[in-house]
Amino acid sequence: MRLEHTTSAPSRRAALRRLALAGMALAAPSLRAAAPAARIPVEVWKDPSCGCCQDWVVHMEQNGFAVTVRDTGNGAVRAKLGLPARLGSCHTAVVEGYAVEGHVPAADVHKLLRQKPKALGIAVPGMPVGSPGMDGPAYGGRKDPYDVLLVTKNLMNSDVTTQTFTSYR
Repeated sequence: MRLEHTTSAPSRRAALRRLALAGMALAAPSLRAAAPAARIPVEVWKDPSCGCCQDWVVHMEQNGFAVTVRDTGNGAVRAKLGLPARLGSCHTAVVEGYAVEGHVPAADVHKLLRQKPKALGIAVPGMPVGSPGMDGPAYGGRKDPYDVLLVTKNLMNSDVTTQTFTSYR
């Protein structure tokens, strides 16, 4: 004796479609979780011929930032932001209203944005070898100690004070 299928082709198609939709509904939350986070915008002022600045830009992009570069030098913007020359470096950036001066590691920029201190920003004065952008093959793996400084206005707003934000030894 032979059993006959009583399900018609259109109803089988409908059942398969419902099954496929159910599978997609179950997968959707994990697809959203796997989607990359929005990149954080950063604006950078640097000299157009500075290679270490460009290496720092690449470092930032590799760590979740969307960088816009202004090849106009950084002295004027540093002064406008209220950062004294003694804290200066070869590039200046602004991210979410904070100044980021010099070869600051992306991890410290993320830390700054998480903590949201009342500050002008963070700075790595000079150009320490081993910091992001100053860590290429030309330096032979050398790593000089340096500090990332948290920069705040003093009470009279005529100058800034600094404290160590992160120390690299």
